[in-house]
Amino acid sequence: MNFIIREAAPADYRGIKEIYAQGIESGTATFRTRVPEYEEWDGSHLPFCRYVAEKEGIIIGWTSLTLGLTRGAYRGVAELSIYVRDGYRRHGVGFALIEEVKRNASEFGIWTLESRICRRNTGSIRLHEKCGFRMVGIRERIAMDMFGEWQDTVEMEYRI
Repeated sequence: MNFIIREAAPADYRGIKEIYAQGIESGTATFRTRVPEYEEWDGSHLPFCRYVAEKEGIIIGWTSLTLGLTRGAYRGVAELSIYVRDGYRRHGVGFALIEEVKRNASEFGIWTLESRICRRNTGSIRLHEKCGFRMVGIRERIAMDMFGEWQDTVEMEYRI
């Protein structure tokens, strides 16, 4: 599949928001119950390593980072978010996006990427493993989803 990876711009948020909504509806991509407006999303994500995958003018995937931990000693730890539009998974989009973050994160002082993945989201777990992440733990019954069900998360990390 032919697509490009580029830095995300504010104008891309419409596509990002659509994909984010699909993730919420899936019940396995996030425990959020609503898509944030741009200002909230922008303020909660680091200003670098925001990438989109684009095919023929359509945003088909996105990735961004949030500060993993707030204490100064952990300033190089960032949590990775990765979302791919329905119909475009298993075509290398997620892999390309994660690899772009891995290539560039150290420029901004990031030494560890971490991901918290719903244990039922086996596709995302496999993607992270393919990208060199390792499982460092499972947190059982750590979050209640929008359906009132307890969920486990898989904690994964990648050392840059």
